[in-house]
Amino acid sequence: MKPANQTAILEFRLLGLTNDPELQPLIFSLFLSTYLVTVLGNLLIILAISSDSHLHTPMYFFLSSLSFTDICTSTTTIPKMLVSIQAQDRSITYTGCLSQASFALVFNGLENCLLAVMAYDRYVAICHPLRYMVIMNPHLCALLILLSLFISTLHALLHSLMVLQLSFCTDLEIPHFFCELAQVIKLACSDTFINNLLVYLVGIIFFGVPLFGIILSYIQIVSSVLRITTVGGRYKAFSTCGSHLSVVSLFYGTGFGVYMSSAVTDSSIKSVLASVMYIVIPPMMNPFIYSLKNKEMKAALTDLIVGIPFV
Repeated sequence: MKPANQTAILEFRLLGLTNDPELQPLIFSLFLSTYLVTVLGNLLIILAISSDSHLHTPMYFFLSSLSFTDICTSTTTIPKMLVSIQAQDRSITYTGCLSQASFALVFNGLENCLLAVMAYDRYVAICHPLRYMVIMNPHLCALLILLSLFISTLHALLHSLMVLQLSFCTDLEIPHFFCELAQVIKLACSDTFINNLLVYLVGIIFFGVPLFGIILSYIQIVSSVLRITTVGGRYKAFSTCGSHLSVVSLFYGTGFGVYMSSAVTDSSIKSVLASVMYIVIPPMMNPFIYSLKNKEMKAALTDLIVGIPFV
């Protein structure tokens, strides 16, 4: 039988976090609450930025793009899990599984690129403040977003096309709450050496280069800030980077945790829990980080929700 005909009738089963039926209502409630908080929090960030003319700057343009990406990341994975628990049906079609894995790669990759773009934005703002609006013009900002999306889509497309070359036989059970690329590859009954090589090699390059760019940007930022003579000036410069640094630490910290978990343990439960921290937690926490650490965002959100203007 040809692989094309074989994969046309394939159906995977997402095992989720647990098989215990008594825990399913609790898991459903937790993930539903997490999803609603994520969507509402990031939507408020987008609305606050769009409604406040003072926030129509490159920094907040990238932040609204990050919030939109976080909404898309959660929407790619959590709703399917909630439907599966509610309907007590863990099956997902081959097409649906591959699509979910691809979109998860796209939006995760897009967040990875956006964090690097935001680091570059902070570098220009602090190291070249007089030329900031000239360098970070609307055309460059839009180009950086489109370039990030293009690179992320290309990265996801590469892995998706390689998975299409695999054939699958039996025991198509994924010990996860969504179709993670690495878990799908493990189920193949054909040779997966090239796929696994690409996952690690391309992954290191794709996530390593933006991380290197972020580190390089902050080395330049720290060097520039240390040349500021006044304590108040230093504090003001560093305060604009606090939220971004927190988000970067959360994103790459949880991502590194997933990598280490898969490398040092064979426990599927530990891998799933690590992926929950990576896929679910950062999109939910990002709005809180930016709203708590940024005075302008606090003012805009309060103005949006309560209707009290802030000067």
